[in-house]
Amino acid sequence: MNIKSIAIFGAGYVGSSLGILLSQFYEITFYEKDQEKIDLINNKNVFLKDFNINDLKNKELQFKAKSIFEGVLEHDLFILAVPTDYDNETNNFDTEIVENVILEISKVTIESPILIKSTVPVGFTEKARKKFNNKNIIFSPEFLREANAMKDNLYPSRIIIGDEINSCKNIASIFTKIALNEPNVIYMSSSEAEAVKLFANTYLAMRVAFFNELDTFSLIKTLDVKKIINGICADQRIGNYYNNPSFGYGGYCLPKDSKQLLSSYQDVPQNLIQAVVESNQTRKKFIVDQILLENKDNIGVYKLDMKKGSSNSRSAAILDIIDMLLIANKRILIFDKKPVDVFREKKNISFTTKMDEFLNKSEIIIANRGDNFLNKLEKRVIFTRDIFNEN
Repeated sequence: MNIKSIAIFGAGYVGSSLGILLSQFYEITFYEKDQEKIDLINNKNVFLKDFNINDLKNKELQFKAKSIFEGVLEHDLFILAVPTDYDNETNNFDTEIVENVILEISKVTIESPILIKSTVPVGFTEKARKKFNNKNIIFSPEFLREANAMKDNLYPSRIIIGDEINSCKNIASIFTKIALNEPNVIYMSSSEAEAVKLFANTYLAMRVAFFNELDTFSLIKTLDVKKIINGICADQRIGNYYNNPSFGYGGYCLPKDSKQLLSSYQDVPQNLIQAVVESNQTRKKFIVDQILLENKDNIGVYKLDMKKGSSNSRSAAILDIIDMLLIANKRILIFDKKPVDVFREKKNISFTTKMDEFLNKSEIIIANRGDNFLNKLEKRVIFTRDIFNEN
């Protein structure tokens, strides 16, 4: 299979980072619904925080964007990086967008492979092959961190291809071509590859939950959590990483992927996976209880971003904590660059971008992740569980 032209559906951090790197070697067409993203891409204005297009200024990049509503053209490879949000009513990912895209591609060709990068339930790809009568639908999980998507594409920990048909070696080669290391390529069935993605993210969620529960224990027992974590993580089997306490895990992947994995365990004995999901809610409730102990009515929330270097507040633990504080009749003032729609209609909540106003009106400041500015605020009541001032 000779690959020259690649279509990428979805211009989020997964699709954009991958597509721009691939455009060094292939003709890339992004298909998007968001006209603002389309215009940015066509004007070569990359909107990813972690991406500097100047790093590729000596390369001849071949990428453009068009609206999916204009229709899909024929390409040698189709990559799907569209969202699959978790539906709490069905306890499953909503795969409607993925299926709609596959349907549109099928109207053009069934010969070119369709590579799913969107996270899907275990067994989805096999079902899609039967539904669309197309054996060329393949799943390959992504393991990208937001704000580090470029680096993770350049130095992948591994490349997993969810099939072993002949075209898969060619598909794997497009990822190794952009890699600056020599990643291990692992071939397996599509269902096994789907399981790798869900289990990997649930393990990371479990690790976050573990250190959060360690922090809860330390607070109640008045122990120095930093010393305990340093003592534990000196063991090389455990490692000194992903161990900074927080208000709870959040973001695009960990909450929804752990819930989807738990849903997949419907007929399988388990205790740990459910505990990972439940632990996050327990942690957030505990954090609220600790804040309420301060007995302050006017609470300032310093930024909604899930972690440092991120512009993402999606499913961030702080959002649920704000909701619980509102139920407790607290007034909330959020210091952030822009309001979040979910709070727009709620009472006792407001936003500001003026630090003086934020400091004057806040009796206590809460921050999932601190920074050097907060550290300099003497004589202020600041509540954070950011022990190591990182992540």
